[in-house]
Amino acid sequence: MTDDTVHRFLFEHLDIRGAVVRLGSCWRQMQAGRHYAPPVATLLGEMAAVTALIAEQAKQESRLTFQLRSAGPISLLVMDCNAALQMRGMARAPRDVRPAPAAELLGASTGGQLALTLDLPLAREPYQSIVPLVGETLAEIFEHYLEKSEQQPSRLFLSAGPECAACLFLQKLPEADAHDADGWNRVIQLAASVKPDELQTLDAESLLIRLFHEETVRLYAPREVRYHCPEDREKIRGMIQSLGHEEAQGIVEEHGAIVVQDEICNREYRFEADEVAAIFAPRPLN
Repeated sequence: MTDDTVHRFLFEHLDIRGAVVRLGSCWRQMQAGRHYAPPVATLLGEMAAVTALIAEQAKQESRLTFQLRSAGPISLLVMDCNAALQMRGMARAPRDVRPAPAAELLGASTGGQLALTLDLPLAREPYQSIVPLVGETLAEIFEHYLEKSEQQPSRLFLSAGPECAACLFLQKLPEADAHDADGWNRVIQLAASVKPDELQTLDAESLLIRLFHEETVRLYAPREVRYHCPEDREKIRGMIQSLGHEEAQGIVEEHGAIVVQDEICNREYRFEADEVAAIFAPRPLN
């Protein structure tokens, strides 16, 4: 079985739902060639796990993008995922970022913000939601976002290392107190005993048995997550064409070629003079 999965589960007698996210190959591909400092990679991995979680529960075909902008050492985290759970992401930060609390690295006290952009197939414009960075950790920042957007108490436990990024998610549903007045508190206390290495190494079933062996938990079939950053030179050709012949030619004369950096996919597109000329060459009439 793939090591890139979102595994939903339900406490059958408590009206509490949850999910276990584990990203292995997907997360490793996202880091390849990036040379992120460890504190940057940790926060980006945690954000990847949360994004996969939220994208998986979308109720319709969509593409969601989270952008976390800050005045801290890590100025930008971006994570993008579609309804098929194909994802990509990147961070913008110096290579010498030193370990520090997440709130400090993200400048949470100096006006940072978390923005969600949701592209829906039939919508004229993307939906966008922006919330301030509230919390000392990335988990707390996203808990605040989830409570604002879904109006239900939620808890997140995140962990990310070089090989795996993982998330344990719990959410209290409307009838939880009627089922068991102490159920939510009990489950949260049990979940809080989870260790970072357990999140990264245990499969969903083993993790749930380890944490909630006295509860009745229904584990649903997993969904696979994939890293997806295909090369798209046609899109870049279209961008060059939109510049117009004169401006494109001016860039070639000044720099020798047109070079476009695809930052989120860590890919460079280079168009030499002859290829730029071909973009604007008259097409033969049929």
